[in-house]
Amino acid sequence: MKKLITCLVLMASLVLSACQVNQPASPPVNPVEVPAENSVGMPIDEPVKEPVKEPNQEPIQLPDEDQQAASPEEFANLVVHALKNQDMNQFSQSVHPSKGVRFTPYSYVQSTDLTFSSQQIAVIMSDSTLYHWGEYDGSGDPLDLTFADYFARFIYDQDYAQPEQISTNQRLGQGNSIDNSAQFYPNATIIEYHFSGFDPQYEGMDWRSLRIVLEQYNGQWFVVGIIHDEWTT
Repeated sequence: MKKLITCLVLMASLVLSACQVNQPASPPVNPVEVPAENSVGMPIDEPVKEPVKEPNQEPIQLPDEDQQAASPEEFANLVVHALKNQDMNQFSQSVHPSKGVRFTPYSYVQSTDLTFSSQQIAVIMSDSTLYHWGEYDGSGDPLDLTFADYFARFIYDQDYAQPEQISTNQRLGQGNSIDNSAQFYPNATIIEYHFSGFDPQYEGMDWRSLRIVLEQYNGQWFVVGIIHDEWTT
């Protein structure tokens, strides 16, 4: 009887051992895999950056037929800001429709000074043509430049949108050159943007002026001349 019981116990032990051996092991718990990129394609370990905002450069609105009440000073100010931004398309809209705009490198205006139409002005910054603008003061060398180079030296060579002084029909920059702008443009209003000087060692001889010459056409102001002025020998 004892042998029978012993056999039964041994058989039960073998059955239990077999069940434990055949029981499948539980799979290991793996960490949750985080995708390398989020929904907008940015690495999740870097903060999402705000997009860089471009400066607000609203196009300058020059007066049209519905804005004929603009004063010449207001109109000239818009023109100067168009030049500051090198927005030649906008500036071209201010050019006189029949006379165009004449560019004078020094104070004395001449009929031979180069004149461009509104259509030419709109695309002139990309023009690689060497134009003859006159002669350099002092040396008398030919002043042959592309419009872009002339613009940098004889139009917006200073920040005339932030001038030291502004005048209407009154010359501020005084030098050796004759200012005949009032005689050459007898029906014009001339707005001058002026700096009295920059380096004290020159005692004011490094002054600069930019004159915007305006005439009315059909009750609206237009630019007929851009005169650059500085101390000359």
